[in-house]
Amino acid sequence: MLDAALSRKQTLFYLMFLILMWGINWPLSKYALEFTPPLLFAGLRTLIGGLLLVVVALPRLNKLRLRETWPYYLISAFLSIVFYYGFQTVGLQYMPAGLFSAIVFLQPVLLGLFAWMWLGEKMYPRKILGLLLGFSGVAVMSIGGLEGGISMLGILLALASALSWALGTVYIKRQAPKVDSLWMTAMQILIGGCVMTGYGSAVENWSEVQWNLTFLLDTLFISIFVIALGWLVYFKLISSGEASKVGSFTFLIPVVSIVCSVLFLNERLTLNLLAGMALIVASILLVNARTRQTSS
Repeated sequence: MLDAALSRKQTLFYLMFLILMWGINWPLSKYALEFTPPLLFAGLRTLIGGLLLVVVALPRLNKLRLRETWPYYLISAFLSIVFYYGFQTVGLQYMPAGLFSAIVFLQPVLLGLFAWMWLGEKMYPRKILGLLLGFSGVAVMSIGGLEGGISMLGILLALASALSWALGTVYIKRQAPKVDSLWMTAMQILIGGCVMTGYGSAVENWSEVQWNLTFLLDTLFISIFVIALGWLVYFKLISSGEASKVGSFTFLIPVVSIVCSVLFLNERLTLNLLAGMALIVASILLVNARTRQTSS
C-alpha cells in the first residue's frame, strides 16, 4: 500500500480521509477521558492500532529485518507515538479539544522548516508566507475562536506534541530508504503502544477504566480509523510528495476538530473561526501554487 505512487484522485481521497479522521479524533479522545485515565487510554488505543498493522504487514515479514532496523523503529516510536500521543492525551485534560488541537497544528510550520533544513525541500517566499498564514489561521482560532479554560500547562503540552510530531515525520522521511514503509508504520505504533501501556500501568490504575460499550466503541474506532489507517495514509502521502505540502493540508484538521467539538461537546466559538478558516485556505493555496507551476 505504501510503495506505489498516488494519482491526483487518490491523493485527494487520502487527504479527505485523513483530515476527517484526525479531525474527529480530538473530540472523541476528549470524550473517552471521561471513562479512563489518560496514559492507559493513550497506550491502549495505540497498542490495538499497532497490533492491527502488524497483522496487515505479516505477509511482508521478510522485509522486517528487525536486527538491522530496530533503532529506526524505536526512535520513530518515541517521536511520533509516545511523545506525540502522550503529550496530547494528558494535555486534553487541561483544555478544550478544539483549542488544544488548533495549537498542536503549529506542526505544519515546524515541518516546513525542518523539511527545508534536513530534507532539502525548497523554501521560497510564497511557501514561507503560506505556512505563516496557516499558523496565523490556527492562532486566530486559538486566541479568540473558542471560549473555555486556557491552561499554561495545556499550551506547553500542545506545543510539545507539535514538536515531537514534526521531528518524527522528518526522521521517518530521512530513514525511508533503509526500512520497509509498512513495517516502519506498524512497528513504531506497536512499540509506542507497548511503552505507553506499560508506563500507564505503572502510574495509573486499570480499575479506574469504565469498560462500558461507549468507551469500547470509541476506543476501537480511534484504534482502527485514526491510528492504524490514519498513520498508513499519512505516511503514504508523505512518501509520495513534499512533506511540507502535505503538512499544509493538515491545517484543516483543527477546523474539523473545532466544528465537531462545538456540535458534540458543547464547546463554544466566535466568528474568529471564519477568519481562521479563510487564512487556512489561503495557506493551502499559496503552499501548493508554486509546486504546480514548477512541475508543469
